[in-house]
Amino acid sequence: MITCVSMSPPLPVKNGVGPTRLRIPPSGPWATIAEYVVAKFDHLDAENLYRRFDDGEFVGIDGQSICRSTELSAHRFVWYYRELPAEDPVPFHEEILHLDDDLVVIDKPHFLPTTPSGRYLRESALVRLRVRLDNPDLTPIHRLDRGTAGVVMFSARPATRGAYQSLFEKRQVTKVYEAVSARPSRWGQDAPALDVPLVYRNHIEARRGELRVVVDDSREPNSETTIEARGMGVSASGRAVLHTVLRPQSGRMHQLRVHLAALGAGILGDRRYPDLLPDAPDDHSLPLQLLARELEFTDPLSGRARRFVTRRTLSEMPVPDCRAPACRRCPQSPQEGTRSASELDVASETMTEARPAYLS
Repeated sequence: MITCVSMSPPLPVKNGVGPTRLRIPPSGPWATIAEYVVAKFDHLDAENLYRRFDDGEFVGIDGQSICRSTELSAHRFVWYYRELPAEDPVPFHEEILHLDDDLVVIDKPHFLPTTPSGRYLRESALVRLRVRLDNPDLTPIHRLDRGTAGVVMFSARPATRGAYQSLFEKRQVTKVYEAVSARPSRWGQDAPALDVPLVYRNHIEARRGELRVVVDDSREPNSETTIEARGMGVSASGRAVLHTVLRPQSGRMHQLRVHLAALGAGILGDRRYPDLLPDAPDDHSLPLQLLARELEFTDPLSGRARRFVTRRTLSEMPVPDCRAPACRRCPQSPQEGTRSASELDVASETMTEARPAYLS
């Protein structure tokens, strides 16, 4: 049996940023740890990396500095602080919805990563909050993609962190999302009817280094989402759109984006599904139209019912009673404008299962 033992980092959080841990191979063509690091990060300046070893910026589990001559097999892991050039600020700000001794709940904006990732370090919700609240112990209990806005929970202290993390592990948190898709202009007769709640399941696998998940419809489903249409019409920008409410029963990477794309209703602003588009600067005029609307659970410490709801809305939602000329581009019911929720929620207790092989 292999036992996983968590390691406390030997370096403290500094300016809201925690140290990075790097696994060192037990053997290889490198004589020293420094040589391995220089080879692994060959896009960085080698002399600067060696200088950082000389300055004692890489340490082992005991907190002792590792010099450039330390043998490769001397340590399994090293810790260090990432160095980044000046970051472009994300021009949107998180809002604190709830704050107590154990929990911090925020309303995350689009374009802000939950945790440091890629070129974003200080411009992440975690680092911003650690600095803002002067609490180096803050840790996210779950995560949202950078493009997704809405409710995110953070643990405020290690002593109670496990109790809240177990809620997500045991699927004891009710999660509700909203999305806006470009309304499919031509759905064939075999297309799914979204005027009743629909349960979509498939098998999703995330692979290291891949930008998109892999869908395998030959395997047992490991992801499930209930999808309910709430309205169709035209957004303020003139787009013909479909508004859905999503209730995931699992938490696979990119699950909601994959499931809607598989139904032919890819989310507006999504550059990965159904098609992978070339990398481009953020388009602040069209953020990913996906919003984590609410989280609901029974507090494991107090036993009280807790519910946190976003104050944000999606910019491409159908405009009620739209009478703009653009409405004529969107197939409508006899009366112009958006269709009401009551029209779309008929037979709401009916559940339809679907597993179209769209992304395989």
